[in-house]
Amino acid sequence: MTDDLSAYRPNVGVVLFHPDGRVWLGRRNATPGPYNWQFPQGGVDAGEDLIQAARRELAEETGVSTVTLLGRTDGWLTYDFPADHRGGKPARGWKGQRQVWFAFRFDGEEAEIDLMAHGEPEFDAWRWGKLSEALDVVVPFKRPTYEAVVRAFHDFAG
Repeated sequence: MTDDLSAYRPNVGVVLFHPDGRVWLGRRNATPGPYNWQFPQGGVDAGEDLIQAARRELAEETGVSTVTLLGRTDGWLTYDFPADHRGGKPARGWKGQRQVWFAFRFDGEEAEIDLMAHGEPEFDAWRWGKLSEALDVVVPFKRPTYEAVVRAFHDFAG
């Protein structure tokens, strides 16, 4: 972690746990594999509470709102964007992202899951998987953050 968090875009991540301990994984829209699956995550709006941002991002990216908060990570986790990273965040001056992660239990019906809920899909497919499986399918530059998230939320996986 860096001492200068201001160089990192404020962000929240969500691990959505099925009641049986599996987790929700989304395949990044129009992103070739093999490292194209991840958990929902997104930016924090100015003045927005972190838990509100997590609930908003989850609803926007998955359509899910019927959840119970299980826990959150302590402090900020950071990752740097690689030099060849596509997208506008590095162009807007961000070195990477700083994240607080939240664990929620999904209490709804699977029909609630709607990847088009926000109109601009982040994901083009989803599935339930093992928590540790995320380490093998996420882009490598996010893997250290995912390792910390897996350690933090291991107990929720049953």
